[in-house]
Amino acid sequence: MLAIKNLHARVGEKEILKGIDLTIADGEIHAIMGTNGAGKSTLSNVIVGNPAYEVTEGSITFNGQDLLAMSTEERAHAGIFMSFQAPIEIPGVSMTNFMRAAVNARRKALGKEPLKSTDFLKLMREKRKLVEIDQRLMNRSVNEGFSGGERKRNEIFQMAMLEPTFCILDETDSGLDVDALRIVAEGFNRLRTAETSALVITHYQRLLDYIKPDVVHVLIDGRIVMTDGPELALKIENEGFDWIKNMQ
Repeated sequence: MLAIKNLHARVGEKEILKGIDLTIADGEIHAIMGTNGAGKSTLSNVIVGNPAYEVTEGSITFNGQDLLAMSTEERAHAGIFMSFQAPIEIPGVSMTNFMRAAVNARRKALGKEPLKSTDFLKLMREKRKLVEIDQRLMNRSVNEGFSGGERKRNEIFQMAMLEPTFCILDETDSGLDVDALRIVAEGFNRLRTAETSALVITHYQRLLDYIKPDVVHVLIDGRIVMTDGPELALKIENEGFDWIKNMQ
């Protein structure tokens, strides 16, 4: 599904990614762990096409397409979704109108007719149940007045509505209590299929207790320095990153 080869990227004059190689197949969940400033969020922003990040070398292909040649909007329509670490408020735009515009924009890009109002509202009711999000939030502006947990649930709700094939969870566990983390993770797990894949970026094992990764990578100083199975996350939880740094 996703193939990254020798990826280098910078912000301004500062090089952050220094040669990333990563391949994620259909149905796989990969976790990336690493210290602050290692380049985890930079990698996710490059994948979705944030213009603040400049790719200086390397390639990314998504289902055989040259991802770097696609606009941010085209990447979203192709099925890439990112759940942000700190979801922003959009005052004056109700959740219902926001989601109707987003869903129908993707349908148009895929050559489908827009959903009728009754069908759209039915879809919203079905998807809300996945993440236990209150109907009253749908009438508010996007994320305005939402608690931290509600914002993260709202991100997973948006994912459910848009039905992407590749999801990036960028520190979705940040700021969540145990109950909110469980609800968000269980909502994500219900959306998994054999055709969908995900990249989970986290500092901690606790998210991976709920979202079981197939592969765990360690990113340090802009490079993936270690790759192993889920047991690697447990070792990092117990011993930190110093033992990996000492091996470099």
